[in-house]
Amino acid sequence: MFRPALLNKKITAPVSWQAMPHSEGFKAVYELELAPIMQKCFGYHLVKLGELSQALSLDTCPIKHQVCHSYHSNPLAGVVAKPTELPYKEKSVDAVLMAHVLDYASDPHHILREVDHCLIPNGHLVIVGFNPYSLAGLAKYLPFKKQNPIHQARFFSRSRVRDWLSLMGYQVTEEKRFLFSELLFSRELKKALKWHQLAQKHLSFLASVYILVAKKQEFPLSLVKPVWKPVPKFAAVGASLRVKQKNC
Repeated sequence: MFRPALLNKKITAPVSWQAMPHSEGFKAVYELELAPIMQKCFGYHLVKLGELSQALSLDTCPIKHQVCHSYHSNPLAGVVAKPTELPYKEKSVDAVLMAHVLDYASDPHHILREVDHCLIPNGHLVIVGFNPYSLAGLAKYLPFKKQNPIHQARFFSRSRVRDWLSLMGYQVTEEKRFLFSELLFSRELKKALKWHQLAQKHLSFLASVYILVAKKQEFPLSLVKPVWKPVPKFAAVGASLRVKQKNC
């Protein structure tokens, strides 16, 4: 049974990558995993929503106008506004990147509706989230390092987020899973380790982080006119009488 998505309490989100246990190493792994995904996004405007998203370097992305959207004033911020009140015109944004935005949201549905409002048809939504069925998902309940942002994260599963997107008319076009770590301790993330490579190949469903790429679909509403066929009126058919003439 899923817990309600809507919470009545405020969640403390990390204000920068420095707040995460692996800091710059953590950020570098994300940029590496996102590079081939963002390379497939095209258009004019990309919004990097949230403090973690805005700090990610997306050099491979063809979209050159990248808006750094923050919740608080900072040197990187191009736009400062709440994620539940996005100040963008309807259907004006080509792609949105959300790195752990839903994980630290009290009302994730509201945020998704706001993003949907500003995305163009066929626009791309890239969501990065924590996997509850992972070492990090278990570490969330350990009674130490309570100051770690992992303890505050909500850990929505991939299947649950996919369901939300499906109900909104989005098609998930790509999935990616990476990092096999409890994300609590500050140590180097070595993806080259043999056990990590084996886990990536055979146990990817236990990865600590996932990426979902969804495409917004809109189907035009048009009236389908019924084909009216005239119904023939009922009329009695007169019987023809054949009269045989006698030969004279």
